[in-house]
Amino acid sequence: MNWLRELITTPDFTQAVLVMSLICGVGLGLGKIKIFGVSLGATFVFFAGILAGHLGLVVNPDMLTVLQNFGLIIFIYALGVQVGPGFFSSFKKGGFKLNMLATLLMLVGTLMLLILHWTTNLGLPNLMGLFSGAVTNTPMLGSAQQALLQVYPENASQANDMAMACAVGYPFGLVGMVICVAIIQKMTAGKTNRKRANHNSDNTFITEYIVSNVAIIGKSIQEIRSNAKCQFVISRIWKDGKVIIPTGETIIEENEHILVISGKRDVQKLTELFGPQENVDWNKKGIDWNAIDNQLISRKILVTKPGINGTKLGDLRLRNSFGINITRVNRAGIDLLPSRSLRLQLGDRLTIVGEARSIENAALILGNEAKQLRTPNLTSVFIGIVVGLILGSIPFAIPGMSMPVKLGIAGGPIIIGIIMGAFGPRLHFATYISQSASLMLRQLGLTIYLAGLGLSAGARFFETVFSAEGLEWVAISCALAIVPALIVGFIASKMFKTDYAKNVGMLCGSMANPIALNYANSTTEGDEPAVAYATVYPISIFLRVISAQIIMLAFL
Repeated sequence: MNWLRELITTPDFTQAVLVMSLICGVGLGLGKIKIFGVSLGATFVFFAGILAGHLGLVVNPDMLTVLQNFGLIIFIYALGVQVGPGFFSSFKKGGFKLNMLATLLMLVGTLMLLILHWTTNLGLPNLMGLFSGAVTNTPMLGSAQQALLQVYPENASQANDMAMACAVGYPFGLVGMVICVAIIQKMTAGKTNRKRANHNSDNTFITEYIVSNVAIIGKSIQEIRSNAKCQFVISRIWKDGKVIIPTGETIIEENEHILVISGKRDVQKLTELFGPQENVDWNKKGIDWNAIDNQLISRKILVTKPGINGTKLGDLRLRNSFGINITRVNRAGIDLLPSRSLRLQLGDRLTIVGEARSIENAALILGNEAKQLRTPNLTSVFIGIVVGLILGSIPFAIPGMSMPVKLGIAGGPIIIGIIMGAFGPRLHFATYISQSASLMLRQLGLTIYLAGLGLSAGARFFETVFSAEGLEWVAISCALAIVPALIVGFIASKMFKTDYAKNVGMLCGSMANPIALNYANSTTEGDEPAVAYATVYPISIFLRVISAQIIMLAFL
């Protein structure tokens, strides 16, 4: 058995990969165990690494650094691509207020961090580690570590101490946010707005109307649409037992039955525009659309041709060319209104109504080859990582700072990832990755990073935690996790009149805390906490990663 002992303890390449894989496997397995209905998932890999380090497992430092940093780069770039499509749209309408509140939460936490830095004997690196754990944001920790090593390349031990401090603060960050949600619930008891508005105006809603408004009778659909105050698509027109696939030139006549796809919030406006609604629920699941009209069929067609990626729907002129009607565009599980200005992306699923031959011809234009989407566009991934690392290496001079700022291996890739996710299709750059492939990429990178992070921090973890210094770290972690969230939650509720559900969802998203989100969802009806979480998550991740570097470089 000496060979096995040597395999595990001899610090070479094989041993490094073996130990990291062992930590990842054990951590992921234990992460599935639920305690009080809650599981830590991939986060448990962090604690498995700490335990391995505590037990004396050591790997070659250079190999550990390469594996850990490469995992961080993969994770943070894939994260940027994931949040990119919704990053800029999150600032629209109600999302702007929520994102400003999320930014305020980050600023309050940062101010509290700096006050602790100026009033305690704890160094900034340790405080930044505690802060990263308290807000449950490991990418932030990676960014701060890179900034530290940028200033003091030889100070690897202090970077490890940051990881250890993060490990101390992490559990209290998870629990602290749950406590905040419970306190805010009590604070706003009886004041929660029970009236739920539709959270996404782009989500489609199908309604049948009977045309009776004399103001639109005899006008074309194009004329009606140009004067309407909302977007809609007329899918079908029924008259005298016949069905028509309308075009922009189709004339609307009295007593026609029209099937309209719109945002749910626009239903009342469209009722005033067209006439009364027919008492038929067209939104229930399981409707056989092909059985409704003998002359027409409904099919879902995938956009798989690279040449279509980023093209405006109106520029394809599918309705005029093939006599079909596109009623919905499903992207990543969300139904979007098929407006002329909507840019199609690889992976979009179009619901098309028309004759079978016409739909087949349209499918040839769009691609509709599912197997093409099963192969991830790894070229774009690696090109994005290269560009992100180059951007991260560019020095930026900031007045008042002794040395130029670099975005580093965390800041550069997340910015490029966001840009690729948001604008890649417009540049006809294939950034599509299937949901499962994207999750696999993020989980793989995060798991490797957390394993290395835990392993490097584990040697002195328990010794530190059970010391007087460790108790101080615990107290500071609790304060950093709870106090800023309560302050901003109170401001959001009292000053900005933010509904409880949106308020707690915003707080959970700002802290990147899905466990607290699960608890918040259990305290309210509907999915508004999850919507608010998703609205602020992209900007919060971005600001945390960038601010960590700025703070370290400015105050070290």
